Amino acid sequence: MARKKLHAEKDVTEKFKPFAEKMKRAGLSSIIIDTFKYYYTLLLKGETGLLTKKDIDPVKPGEIPDLERMDNLFNVGRSVLHKVALIKLNGGLGTSMGLERAKSLLKVREGMSFLDITVKQVLGYREKYGNKMPLILMNSFRTEEDTKKELAKYDGLATDIPLTFLQHKVPKIFQDSLTPAEWPQDPALEWNPPGHGEIYTALATSGMLKKLIDGGIIYAFISNSDNLGAVMDARILGYFAKSNLPFLMEVADRREIDKKGGHIARLKENGRLVLRESAQCPEDEKNQFQDIHTYRYFNTNSIWINLLALKDHLDKNNDMILLPMIRNPKTVDPRDGSSPSVYQIETAMGAAISIFEKADAIRVSRTRFRPVKQCNDLLALWSDCYVRTDDYRVIQNPKRALRTLVLKLDNKYYKMVDQLTARFPEGAPSLINCEAFEIEGDVRFEGNVIIKGKVKIVNHTGRQYIITKGTIIDGPKLENGVMEIRD
Repeated sequence: MARKKLHAEKDVTEKFKPFAEKMKRAGLSSIIIDTFKYYYTLLLKGETGLLTKKDIDPVKPGEIPDLERMDNLFNVGRSVLHKVALIKLNGGLGTSMGLERAKSLLKVREGMSFLDITVKQVLGYREKYGNKMPLILMNSFRTEEDTKKELAKYDGLATDIPLTFLQHKVPKIFQDSLTPAEWPQDPALEWNPPGHGEIYTALATSGMLKKLIDGGIIYAFISNSDNLGAVMDARILGYFAKSNLPFLMEVADRREIDKKGGHIARLKENGRLVLRESAQCPEDEKNQFQDIHTYRYFNTNSIWINLLALKDHLDKNNDMILLPMIRNPKTVDPRDGSSPSVYQIETAMGAAISIFEKADAIRVSRTRFRPVKQCNDLLALWSDCYVRTDDYRVIQNPKRALRTLVLKLDNKYYKMVDQLTARFPEGAPSLINCEAFEIEGDVRFEGNVIIKGKVKIVNHTGRQYIITKGTIIDGPKLENGVMEIRD
């Protein structure tokens, strides 16, 4: 038995050797190489990181604290604002929307990008509360240069804490041979960021964790750079600090539109909370995974972490935090579906909820979850459904009496940002009185168009149709709310 195990370890070492050599040539540290070897070993064993219903129990209403009942903790949070840093995950390019630079540089409101809005929020907080709350961005090797150039234009933003640190990169893996992916046409595509779960190791290896703690920073609020709802909230900070938690995840009630996203559950073996992503769900349990009444809470990917607790864990584990593996099947060139199939080995930041004893989740309003994942989301933000407050929060327009707008745009004509911009050259139509808006076919909108109620526009002509300036489309006045465009 021991000889068989030794043989297996030797096989893994041999198969991993080309990965190790490639990573060393790229200047990656032994910690990153060892961590990647751990996940590669799981891949060789055929492990997929799946969590089945036999492993978990649903989280029931009332099991987790609710932000709605924490107004009394505002002053507690305010008293420790000088001990918190705001960290944004800024490694994404937004390739699914046709972007080639950091997604956070996309203009989303009044000519401002995600990054512009975040910076203005932080500067406002500093002025209002008289502290130097650090803003830090975790960049990938694809976003670092562009982001640094943008940050340089803001006077007074820098503190003693560096504004950025770099996420590592790991090799993509050919699916057929489980060897390092090679793509001479663009060698950069042979690598992928290892998911935002790598933030914990990157904080340590970059020296950022030490700088924060040495600077008196104990808490970090971490969220996606494209989530405009993820703003500093002193009530949550107050609860986090008062409860002395190591880790806190913000979750919200699942709706139908969230059913494919990750949800929280409890591990049967120890009762700890766990995050289960769709990639970790067996195919025969997909329907149960998407049952929003069984699994009620989804992960907003906004977390709070006690940096002293993180340091303690890393110190005990050679600066590694081994999270559940996500085997993400892709093509080596994400823009070319015919390019060779690869695996991207990734981890999710929120998965650390099962690592820390006494980690918890907190139920928050959906107003704290406003990401832009596709052009539908971007068009909504452009529209009068949202307004900007004086402190640079982007919120739903108080004049809107309807629920969150449902948008569905034809992927053939509106999937990429340049396509969206070309078809809405004068900005979004008025959607403040619109419940749902769907487009099939190629339709371009001139300025001052108004959409009301539930409207579906279907262009059957095969040619672009132009909605002229000042047009009002009133769903209740259309047959079944559908505007048919024919020759």
